[in-house]
Amino acid sequence: MGLGKSWTPEEEAYLAENWGTVSIDGICKHLNRTKAAIMVMVQRLGLGKFLESGDYVTVNQLLGAIGYGGSGGYIVKSWIENRGFPARTKIRSSKMKVRVVYLEEFWIWAEQNRSFIDFSKMEPLALGAEPAWLQEQRRNDFQSFALQRKDHWTSSEDGRLRHLLEQHRYGYAELSEMLRRSAGAIQRRINDLGIRERPVKADNHGTSATWTPEHFRILADGIRGGASYTAIAVQLGKSEKAVRGKVYFDYFTENADKVRAMLGAGEWGHGAPVPTVRQAAHHSKYRIDTKVQIEQLAGLLLGRLKQLRKDDVFWQKEICQHFSLAKGCTMGETDCDLCPHFLRIRPQYCHRCGATFLEREEQTFCPACRSARRKQAQKKWARLHNSR
Repeated sequence: MGLGKSWTPEEEAYLAENWGTVSIDGICKHLNRTKAAIMVMVQRLGLGKFLESGDYVTVNQLLGAIGYGGSGGYIVKSWIENRGFPARTKIRSSKMKVRVVYLEEFWIWAEQNRSFIDFSKMEPLALGAEPAWLQEQRRNDFQSFALQRKDHWTSSEDGRLRHLLEQHRYGYAELSEMLRRSAGAIQRRINDLGIRERPVKADNHGTSATWTPEHFRILADGIRGGASYTAIAVQLGKSEKAVRGKVYFDYFTENADKVRAMLGAGEWGHGAPVPTVRQAAHHSKYRIDTKVQIEQLAGLLLGRLKQLRKDDVFWQKEICQHFSLAKGCTMGETDCDLCPHFLRIRPQYCHRCGATFLEREEQTFCPACRSARRKQAQKKWARLHNSR
């Protein structure tokens, strides 16, 4: 060991057990050794790299393994913030922090978001042992990519799209089959290119548009199995837009992962959420009942308003510029209904934040800014007078 103190078996065991879990600085402090001495012993024990020694990988390593390049702001926003990706911050040293993810937690999250990730890009066993559901999901993703491309549009594809639209013969289903693009991708491309022609509307009437119990069973099993909407549409013999519309009609979302969580092991419609008032007002299934309930609520509120006006005859004073809570009517009137001096409280604008507020007395700042300025003055006085 050179001139340094010898390593004991207990110290070597501690290093081997905690390498990759405890930070390097923490190991140095616990063993009372320098970082150089720790790294020499790591090499002799063959412990490997620090970040490859635990049951986790860095976020960048994970993204590379499943076929997604780069982390960046999109991953932070879309994966971590919006979908709860289980990323953690690992302290490698006092000056270096690395974002990592434990593989066990990742597989739990991936199963809940299996429709969001394209596992066809991921090589088998790239992250070691794989859960049982991944093989079927990878096969579904391969089939989905075979039916629809997800790469960038080429100039020749744009030209073919224009040519097909100018014929006024094809709907989204036919265009999707010929171009191997999803209906949503075609719609976005039409908008991006500024094309005025639109696909022919589908015939939503007749026996072909009817949904049978067998259709709902196939739809439920397809979503539970992680199949794409395109593959489900092919199996049902319907367009992708029709499938998405039916899913949104019953579950108020097209997110297949959310629908799968609500659906569970039940039949189609199980776990469907209660619509909000806005959703119900525009939904053909709930529109009439919602309208009746809103009218009933409006009647109750109107009756309550009439009762309030009956209890307080001169309710106008609450919004009159000439009324004071301390002095009463400043114009000397006794009957608000006959008062010729009624003036609605004028809106004022805060010179500090620009907000609009209503107060009878003229003010330069709104109540919130006045409170903030008061606290600022108190802090300044405390600093000047060394107050604690």
